[in-house]
Amino acid sequence: MKKLSVIICCYNERATIRDVIAKTQAVDLGAGWTREILVVDNCSTDGTREILQTITDPEIRVILHERNMGKGMSIRTGIANMTGDYMIIQDADAEYDPAEHSKFCQLAAATNAPAIFGSRVLGGHVKYEYAHAYLGVRVLTAVTNLLFGGHLTDVATATKMVRSDVVKALNLTTTDFNLDFELPNKILLSGHNILEIPINYSPRTYAEGKKITARDGFRALLVMLRDRLGLSPVLKKTVKAEQIVTPNETKPRYDTSQTS
Repeated sequence: MKKLSVIICCYNERATIRDVIAKTQAVDLGAGWTREILVVDNCSTDGTREILQTITDPEIRVILHERNMGKGMSIRTGIANMTGDYMIIQDADAEYDPAEHSKFCQLAAATNAPAIFGSRVLGGHVKYEYAHAYLGVRVLTAVTNLLFGGHLTDVATATKMVRSDVVKALNLTTTDFNLDFELPNKILLSGHNILEIPINYSPRTYAEGKKITARDGFRALLVMLRDRLGLSPVLKKTVKAEQIVTPNETKPRYDTSQTS
């Protein structure tokens, strides 16, 4: 039996948080899987926090940050509190569908993959609201592959699944959106492969609450350079690389056998 820890990070998502949690709970992960849901609120001010404080479901743990520390810090809080064999990041808006989680669990069970990312471009269904967002992701993905030897198609995807022993060993330091890039940087630097599967994506506009800007892309490049130059340790001081490498890890870098 394996356990999936779903980390839902939210900041001012009153309109969607109930629906995202409900959809997450409704997903049948398949035989051999159980689930816990960790909802980390980054000091919301729009009523999201008050909604979360009414939750009493034992499958859900609500963690409230006392101040806004960034999405990356929310993910790190989730990682520190997870008890599952794998963690998966689920945004609290409606851009990513929790129903995809079952595909990740099926591939994880079949391969024992250290990491599986959802790709918004595999399968041929590319949807972006803004041209600069699409082009920015292409550039960041290409730079990641060049600097870290990856074969990714969508490094900026929010839906990232990582095995517990792998993610808990990484020395993650960023607190903002840059964790989306520091995570693959250090997974690849630690010698692990990252699989990809196609996922559906329904982008929202800035008027609807989208928070990432071109400035975040520039900061991501700086984090990539920092990690490539070895200015931030890949693993925590108490972890040795051989402790998180298993002999039956899958060899392919990505998988395109499934369609979205």
